[in-house]
Amino acid sequence: MAIYKDIVKRIPISAEKKTKQKQYLSCGVLPIIDQGQQIIGGYTDDISKKIDCDLPVIVFGDHTRCVKLIKFAFAPGADGIKVVRPIDNSVLIEYLFYATKYLATKIRDKGYARHYQDVEKQELEIPTVLKQKEIVLKLEKNLSSLDNAVETLNKTKEQLAVYRQAVLKEAFGKFTEKKRIKEVSNFVTSGSRGWAKYYSGIGARFIRITDTTRDGITLKDDNIQYVKLPENAEGKRSRLIGNDVLVSITADLGSIALIPENIQEAYINQHIAMIRFNNSMQGKFMAWYLKSDYGQKDLLKNKRGGGKLGLGLDDIRDTLVPIVDNEEAMMTVNQIDARLSVCDNIENSIDVIQKQAEAMRQSILKQAFES
Repeated sequence: MAIYKDIVKRIPISAEKKTKQKQYLSCGVLPIIDQGQQIIGGYTDDISKKIDCDLPVIVFGDHTRCVKLIKFAFAPGADGIKVVRPIDNSVLIEYLFYATKYLATKIRDKGYARHYQDVEKQELEIPTVLKQKEIVLKLEKNLSSLDNAVETLNKTKEQLAVYRQAVLKEAFGKFTEKKRIKEVSNFVTSGSRGWAKYYSGIGARFIRITDTTRDGITLKDDNIQYVKLPENAEGKRSRLIGNDVLVSITADLGSIALIPENIQEAYINQHIAMIRFNNSMQGKFMAWYLKSDYGQKDLLKNKRGGGKLGLGLDDIRDTLVPIVDNEEAMMTVNQIDARLSVCDNIENSIDVIQKQAEAMRQSILKQAFES
């Protein structure tokens, strides 16, 4: 058995090599590899961004746990990747690729936190090169059909996403009278930092970016984090109430969620902003609008660069939203819900199948590296 960090060579990435996401091109001379699920995140025409290293290499998404085998010249994304390759010829790059995938499944998902530090401490059996080749060939055979099926499911989800935006575009395209959020809200704030020390198995719900979704405005309940707060905890001002609208302000910018009316004690972390509209009856209407292309365009027009993209609270306060009466708002929301419920049913079925496929993938990897 060997420790992972002892069998790999880390490829250093200088700051000047990194490309910020807002600088990505849709096409260009040099592909950009980041920690996203797609192999190529974007492109750049700046050849100086190319990483100088022997190919192929393995790119590990520090936050996403996404693992890629890259065989072509590339530039790195701005943040969140580790680039490694075997330290010598005793380890095949293809074997290390699948082994890294396997080790990534063994560590706890910490959400948008760093995971490589946990991977590099794992033990891994290093058989002979001949045995490694046998394992790789078997994995490629077993995983290829699974990958093709998953790709088909992903394309179906992409088509559903296009349809969702078409529904929202049709629903909100008729509204022309608008005001800034600061004119129609009484509270815009973000959560407090440093609440990880209050993490608990019980207590108040602590909402993070991973609790939101790009597909809708409903919070995910599959990985709830709780906090047990002292009476004098700073940030209790951010306690949520029903119909508050949430906006992610770092990382996956502009993800939207609506707080349900029956919410118990709950708070947000520093990566999320909360909007409390004067007319709480229109919270769902506003959430769907901010999810639409119209809302996203205005919301993200002032996103900030630097080391990481982000939105400030003033950016949110200055975002335009439609002005309508309650009857019009309710009618619009009902029409959206009716049309998107069909998408939800299809997507729920896809999610079940994808979870089964992922469980099968993990089982295949486990069998290969633990047998």
